[in-house]
Amino acid sequence: MFQENDIIQIKERGSELETVSQQIDYFVNGFPFITLSKAATIGDGLIRLTPQQIDGLIDAYDQLASDGVITLMKFVPASGAATRMFKALFGFLDGGKTDASVDSFFENIEKFAFYEDLKTALESDGLDIATATKTQIASYFLTDKGLGYGELPKGLLKFHNYNTRSRTPLEEHLVEGAKYANAGGNVQIHFTVSPEHQDKFEKLVVEALPSYQTTYGVKYFVSFSEQKSATDTIAVNPDNSPFREKDGNLLFRPAGHGALLDNLAQLDADIIFIKNIDNVVPDHLKEETIRYKKALAGIVLEYQKKIWSYMDKLQNNFNEELLEELDSFFKDELSVSAPENFASMTSEEKKAYFLAKLDRPLRACGMVKNEGEPGGGPFWAKNADGSSSLQIVESAQVNVDDEEQNEIFKNATHFNPVDLVCAIKNRQGVTYELKKFRDPLTGFITAKSKNGRELKAQELPGLWNGAMADWNTIFVEVPLITFNPVKTVNDLLREQHQ
Repeated sequence: MFQENDIIQIKERGSELETVSQQIDYFVNGFPFITLSKAATIGDGLIRLTPQQIDGLIDAYDQLASDGVITLMKFVPASGAATRMFKALFGFLDGGKTDASVDSFFENIEKFAFYEDLKTALESDGLDIATATKTQIASYFLTDKGLGYGELPKGLLKFHNYNTRSRTPLEEHLVEGAKYANAGGNVQIHFTVSPEHQDKFEKLVVEALPSYQTTYGVKYFVSFSEQKSATDTIAVNPDNSPFREKDGNLLFRPAGHGALLDNLAQLDADIIFIKNIDNVVPDHLKEETIRYKKALAGIVLEYQKKIWSYMDKLQNNFNEELLEELDSFFKDELSVSAPENFASMTSEEKKAYFLAKLDRPLRACGMVKNEGEPGGGPFWAKNADGSSSLQIVESAQVNVDDEEQNEIFKNATHFNPVDLVCAIKNRQGVTYELKKFRDPLTGFITAKSKNGRELKAQELPGLWNGAMADWNTIFVEVPLITFNPVKTVNDLLREQHQ
């Protein structure tokens, strides 16, 4: 299947021939569906915190953070281009297509945070935004004739208006970081970016940091990384043979956010907050987000303490009573049911089982009430050994042709807004080898095209889905106000972004 030049190309990319061959095998045989046991609901895999519990968790977290006892990091995937935000506008600019969303954009143009910049760009060429044609406005907005927003990543677009200046999502994350990822006055934030945009991100950080450091009395440490080319996956033709470019080379494509597991594993912090670049709000709406982020971090620290205590007991004071206590702890608090052969295990085998299950990365995931948003949600899912555990599951991972599975998926009460707080170090302070806790069978296959030719692409297990399948997981209900993504430019007209 692979020629000598292919093998050289694969090695030069930093990939392994065995890995690429396995990807071809996934194209041929497909990925198995996840088997859902039931939806995670309040009291059954999903925690609803009382105001008193939230206050207690925040107090405990704030104390550790302010004392500098723990190191904190905010991790923001920000490498995707914003092209899909402007799909309707591109349709108008390229082919004159119009619809209600296009009309709304032009009717409300003055309400956008980028309005003044757009007005200035038009004026630089002698055009008045009040009399310019819609085509001229769209052209100066989307292309490098003006703002070039159609080619920029979301993190660099102006989202929100303030009295002194407009803010981009990158800047809103800086502000958030100062509010909940502040360890003794130090704020570490890591953005994953595409190589063609990194210089623009760095330029904005250099411009913005002095003001925000003064305003919030913190010192920022901002870092960047790119999605590694070695994590790209091979593309194939519809018949599953390798897709080749015109020059005969194999085609590799970025493998989705699951490829960022490598970037996450490189971070050095005790607590890591994960949040998407476009899920930000103006300052007057940040309070609930800050409270719940701190509460999630408090839960991670509380459960980490419990887990490490149990590990000590297993290794030093092992007895049958402890095994029974651990069985209850896993079922009732970590939402992990035992494997089918658990009852027949010896005491030593049970000890080894619990030690292995305790000694894993830990995450608390915020979940909002399901209001019809597309995407994944919290479920109990069956594992190969007959046990069940909490998983964030996407619709593509479920066999919707199976009535029972489809019904379970439709009955989900909550939705995954990508609101995670993670602990990726063990008791010795060493970062876990995160790939060991990934389920490789939870990838995705999608239909794409290049230069008019159809192809099949493959995504790695999603960062918060299969890439974290074997983590200790806690699902927590968070309020809907903490979830305000911007998927289209007109989402910026919603009251949450005004």
